[in-house]
Amino acid sequence: MVYEPKKVREGVYEIPKQGGMRVPGKIFASQRLLSAIQGDPCIQQVVNVATLPGIMGFSIAMPDIHWGYGFPIGGVAAMDVQHGVISPGGVGYDINCGVRLSVARLTQDELVPRLEVLAGELFSAIPAGLGSSKAIEKLSGPRLKELVCKGARFAIEEGFGEAEDLTFCEEGGALRGADPECVSQRAYERGASQVGTLGSGNHFLEVGVVEAPFQPGLAKAFGIEQNQVYLLIHSGSRGFGHQVCEDFIKVMDTSSKKYGISLPDRQLCCAPILSEEGQHYLGAMAAAANFAWANRQVMLALSRKAFARAFGVSQEALGIRLVYDVSHNIARVEEHTFNGQKKRVCVHRKGATRSFPKGHPLVPEAYAHIGQPVIVPGDMGRYSYVLVGTELALTETFGSSAHGAGRLLSRHSALKKAKGRSIVQELKQKGILVMARDARTIAEEMSEAYKDVEDVVEALEIAGLAMKVVRLRPLLVLKG
Repeated sequence: MVYEPKKVREGVYEIPKQGGMRVPGKIFASQRLLSAIQGDPCIQQVVNVATLPGIMGFSIAMPDIHWGYGFPIGGVAAMDVQHGVISPGGVGYDINCGVRLSVARLTQDELVPRLEVLAGELFSAIPAGLGSSKAIEKLSGPRLKELVCKGARFAIEEGFGEAEDLTFCEEGGALRGADPECVSQRAYERGASQVGTLGSGNHFLEVGVVEAPFQPGLAKAFGIEQNQVYLLIHSGSRGFGHQVCEDFIKVMDTSSKKYGISLPDRQLCCAPILSEEGQHYLGAMAAAANFAWANRQVMLALSRKAFARAFGVSQEALGIRLVYDVSHNIARVEEHTFNGQKKRVCVHRKGATRSFPKGHPLVPEAYAHIGQPVIVPGDMGRYSYVLVGTELALTETFGSSAHGAGRLLSRHSALKKAKGRSIVQELKQKGILVMARDARTIAEEMSEAYKDVEDVVEALEIAGLAMKVVRLRPLLVLKG
């Protein structure tokens, strides 16, 4: 069936409730972005998610929407805790994949002469690529169980970073409710040697410069200055989170039948949130989320050391400070006002990030007076953005925003488009140095494989889900 989203207002389109849909679908996009996904299965996925028990308000899609497992990537669904379901497909395989933005006491003029040296130091310090491992000593089972309970704090206690870093992470770098006993032995085996590693695919480490702020006052409040050097790390829970998802898809496939949940797509397999299976998944998912926060914390610490070696100064002199760490593949129980009443809801955000306004209780104290930083990375040849959360996002999307540019081409299509070209040389001509363990990854991740992040951010602003603060321009990108 072909669904034609109807324009509700500028930047907002709705799919009316029909068939088995319990709520309408809502897509936040410009006409240009919407046209790019016409006929794409991700629109059908928005409709499918709308059929899930306990879904509240709308089945929501962000401007970077594209096809994913069960839920679309860029999908948001809030479930009533009492009557709703939890679905691994609404979180994804890379649990708590997210981005961590830091800034340094360096300018572009200081960075450029040392760029190749820095690239070498970072490439040496942080393992990247499929199955990458051994950034730090392999962790034993008991130590891994401690890590998945403590998250980023575990890394700091091991000497990777400072306690102050925790104040600039969502959830303080650890999601409550992690249950290490709900995680399989296979997940522990896969994660044991992968803490502090970048991984493959769209994961990256990016160094660049801050361009002129759109909102100088807000940029200053975030501690971001024009021409300042930034570091952006995009990675998640690696093989540990992948295994947790794989394990629970099997569990939920059985649970869907057990609880008589009718699904339009088997990939939406789920269980009631308050069921034993639902609670076990949430415990294991929180453990994987904490693995990811520890992973990014270690990579930040390794990056600080690499910068210090490249510039021949102390880490203190460089002052690499964490601005914020956000997750964009996660489900969390939050309190939201719905139809005038406060309710506890489980918000699935898959390829979507929080967008909370000033004064929200879940915004860190340092940013309480301005709102949460919303980090939207682009592709390796264009830009990334820092935005700030809004009040409207709370009412329209349960406090959610886009997480990135969003794929436009499959990896296979990108490889075909890159055939006969040197993407590395093309980027070098733009002043961007790119290094990767596998040349194929660079082709798969070429700029044309993604929507223009500028279009995505513009759609967010028009819809009122976030407000632009500053644009970031890459000079160095490391891939798997």
